[in-house]
Amino acid sequence: MLTPENSIITVIDIQKKLVNATNIFNIEKPAFNLLNCAQALDIPIIITEQYPKGLGLTVDKLKKAASSAKYIEKTSFSALQTKEFYNSLKSTNRKQVIIFGIELHICVYQTICDLINEGYEVYCVKDACASRKQKDFDTCIELLKQKGAYITCSEIVLFELLKSSLHPKFKEIQSLIK
Repeated sequence: MLTPENSIITVIDIQKKLVNATNIFNIEKPAFNLLNCAQALDIPIIITEQYPKGLGLTVDKLKKAASSAKYIEKTSFSALQTKEFYNSLKSTNRKQVIIFGIELHICVYQTICDLINEGYEVYCVKDACASRKQKDFDTCIELLKQKGAYITCSEIVLFELLKSSLHPKFKEIQSLIK
């Protein structure tokens, strides 16, 4: 089970040009909800940007929701191959990685594989991930299951982190999904 004390949010490359190329997936709302939840529960957030000079920056809506996030520029497909990301992740001493972003079958996939190989418990938030092609997305979900990633959805994560309607942040988090 996910716990706020042992979790970290990792957002992979939800940048302007990539969002436009994958717009059939509508991932901004679930991503926004997860980031707001992380802020409310003091869960660290790392956001990667793949070659931002060419692909643009993280979309504004998500930047506003993640004011405490650490941004890391990368050129490797797996974020773990970027020393700054690797060191930032390690420094949190958290073992549950809640991950989502673009493109699922490339950068998100390779990052998840490396995280699993490093011993992390990985939760891939399916409704906050996208690929340009549905077949690539579907194939990747099956591969991730085989690799040992937990495939989940944003609302499952939100309520799993809260555990109870008695949680002091329950109303705040619940309001995100209405």
